[in-house]
Order: sequence, then structure tokens, then C-alpha cells
Amino acid sequence: MVSSKALLAICGACDQHLRKIREALGVTISTGDGQFVIRGEPEAVGKATTLLEQLQLQTQRVGVLAPEDVARALADVIGGKQAVPATPLAVFSGRQVRAKTAGQARYIEAIRSNDLVFCTGPAGTGKTYLAVAAAVNALREERIRKIVLVRPAVEAGESLGFLPGDLQAKINPYLRPLFDALREMMEHDTIRRYTEEDRIEVIPLAYMRGRTLNDAFMILDEAQNTSIPQMRMFLTRMGSGSRIVVSGDTTQVDLPPHTRSGLIDGLRRLRGIRGFAAVELTGADIVRHPLVQAIVDAYERTDQRRKRGGQKPIHG
Repeated sequence: MVSSKALLAICGACDQHLRKIREALGVTISTGDGQFVIRGEPEAVGKATTLLEQLQLQTQRVGVLAPEDVARALADVIGGKQAVPATPLAVFSGRQVRAKTAGQARYIEAIRSNDLVFCTGPAGTGKTYLAVAAAVNALREERIRKIVLVRPAVEAGESLGFLPGDLQAKINPYLRPLFDALREMMEHDTIRRYTEEDRIEVIPLAYMRGRTLNDAFMILDEAQNTSIPQMRMFLTRMGSGSRIVVSGDTTQVDLPPHTRSGLIDGLRRLRGIRGFAAVELTGADIVRHPLVQAIVDAYERTDQRRKRGGQKPIHG
């Protein structure tokens, strides 16, 4: 039985979602008494049933479905991809964050099973969002006492000194993506209270020097822009009962020339250490607008051609 609200969301405005599913799978779908009735070839009916179940779960999580959500789910079912394991992360306000791809599911399970996780992948794969969700879930369940969200203040060759305002005003743009993820999982008043109580801290990487944090969930975002000494400094802040997630895109390094990325170096050094896991997300895990995956693919093809021609890849 599907609630009337979920039924409307899955059908879409003027049944646009259902029409897309019918045309793609060659089935007929009707609704009645809070149920979907599917008719067609057995294989197509099975795929349609799986698809509608996935859309129902997503509707329960986000409340609405965009056309690109339906298109993505439809592509997964037609392509025969394995269903994503149900690994929800309960956050605040009764919400749950679920993996949308098999790669994201592996990422969540790696965070659950290890104290130190490195995650790499292109834009839009949920590296930061899922790490923040895991941290909020741990705080909500009182498995940690504090969340620390960290970013290096390096962006596309720009310097903090060129930004207007005092120090806080200068660093806020660099920390904004972390605040954005946090605000999707917690009410504004809750974030403010936890920040005042020092249970949530969002800071530049430089502010981590000299500290040891116990019972904390630490996330280092945009880690490709850390140097090797900075990465070593950050990782050694881990105290008793703490865990760390490090995320970044190794194709988007904005460090000065001849400076090696601490993320790339750390992936090589730490493999094989007990309690450490490395997860690589790919274009198949992109969950933003469908065009993002096409954009990533286009730039990767260009980079490959430039490499073959002996030119330096373009990193933006």
C-alpha cells in the first residue's frame, strides 16, 4: 500500500513519471486503492516492480521526485545494476539519508566498519554529503561527542588575502559547502546550539595544528589540496574513540606547482593498515543533475587526449 502523497510523487505531474516508465519498459501501469497494477511481459513487469519500489523508498526520504531521479533509477533497472543495499543513516528531524548507488553503499559501509576512510571520486558523487550524514548519525546516536568539519583554504590558486573582510569573513566561503550539507540534516537552531556547545566545529585545516581530539568524528574535505605535511598533521590529530573520513577528487588538485597532494600520497602510504579503508567512487555514482556526469566524462576524455599528446591535463 502506497500513501496518497507518495503515489502522487511517483506518478509525477500529469503522470509524466509513469509515462516515461511505461514507454521505457513496455508495460501498462494503473493505480487504484493505493496500489500500482502492472501488466506486461514477466521480465518487464519485474523491472517495473523493482523500479517503483526504489522510487517509493526515495520518495519516503526526500518527499518529491525530479524527472532526473526517475531517469537515473530507470537507467539502473534497464542496465541490470544490482539494487543498492538499504543502509539508511538516521539524521535529525526524522530524516534518513540513503545510498543511491552501489558505490555510495560501499562508502557508507566502509565508514561504519573502519576508523579511517579515504574516499576519492568526481564532483557529485556524494563524498562530502555522505560523510557529513555519517557524522550527524553518530552524533545523534551519541557514539561520538563532537563533529569536526575541516577544509584546506586552497581554491583554484586564489589566496585568502585577496578576499575582503576579517579572518572569519575570509574563511567562510571555503567552509560553505560543509555548512550546506549540515543544514540539510539539522535544523538551524540545533546547529547553532551544538556549535555554541562546541559539539560541532567547522574550521580551516590550519586550525587543527597542535590539537588532539577524542571521541570526535573528523572530516577532511577537498583533501586533494593538502600537502603531505598537512595530511600527516591532520591524521595524527585522531584521539581515543575518534574516527576520520578524508574525501577529495584527485583530478582537481589546486596546489602550487611541484607540491605533491597529501591525499594521493596518503592513499599509497596507508593501504594495508588495519582499520583503514579506501573507497573510489566513479561517474556511475554521480547523483546530481544528469548533465554533471556528461560534463565529467567530457573533461576526462579531453584530459586523456592531452596526456597522450604529452600535454598537461586541465584541472578546473
